[in-house]
Amino acid sequence: MFENSIEAVANFTRPINSIIRTYGGKQIIPGSATLFFVNNDGYAITCKHVVDMLSSSDKINNSFIAFKKERDSLRRDGKYKMGLKGLEMKYKYAEDSIIQIKNTFVDCVDTMSGYTCHIHPTHDLAIIKFNDFNKLHYTGHATFLKDATQIRQGNFLCRLGFPFPEFTNFTFNETADDIEWTTTGIQISPRFPIEGMVTRFLADAGKLTGIEMSTPGLRGQSGGPLFNNAGTVYGMQFSTKHLHLGFDLIDKEILIDNKLKKISDYSFIHLGQCIHVDIIKAFLAEHHVAFYEQV
Repeated sequence: MFENSIEAVANFTRPINSIIRTYGGKQIIPGSATLFFVNNDGYAITCKHVVDMLSSSDKINNSFIAFKKERDSLRRDGKYKMGLKGLEMKYKYAEDSIIQIKNTFVDCVDTMSGYTCHIHPTHDLAIIKFNDFNKLHYTGHATFLKDATQIRQGNFLCRLGFPFPEFTNFTFNETADDIEWTTTGIQISPRFPIEGMVTRFLADAGKLTGIEMSTPGLRGQSGGPLFNNAGTVYGMQFSTKHLHLGFDLIDKEILIDNKLKKISDYSFIHLGQCIHVDIIKAFLAEHHVAFYEQV
């Protein structure tokens, strides 16, 4: 049903790959988010919480650089451990504290001087403008639904993004005590679509702001498009809510491998939430960003 539309939407939907390191170990944690382009001028949209993560990366990384500088100046004598403990308290570092985040926009443009962001004041929505590029690495752009009254309960729609990160083009440089991107390894994770039915709508002060879906938006799909089988964009995935179903099992005996075992299970339904197409179009228009609608 969505074969052709997934291929079309994939042409302008891209991952933002991230690598994260905590203070307690050398293990690198990969993660992804999604953005999609709305025109051929390097404008894309994603979630506000994705842009917040990008913005916080510099502060986190600079703090660790300062920590390393102070740590490396400590004398390696009997007072070293006490001095290190003092620095950990100063920088508020615990085992699970995030000390480094590095991000990369995958296959968006050839090069850029940076990017400019516009953050929506109330919704989990942001515009990203890639600056001073020479060549686009995406093709096409989103075509938005023109008449939002067409969105009805029971519509069957699809979302696209990049959960389940499989990229491996990173390493830990023990000498530099740093995480780094590399030119080797897998550089992109496979795109992943997930279908669902429109169940309900989100509203604020009587105005429609979002679309609820019968299936979850997956981690890594935040910022990805919601679209129909023609590839027309209806919204953007931004979160998933979890509703308790009440079908709880507590110390229920079941037969597993021919043995009775007691299990407990608390059941929830996971519903994806998407920014409504009208909110997206109004925000783009407010910032004079060109976009395209279904003819």
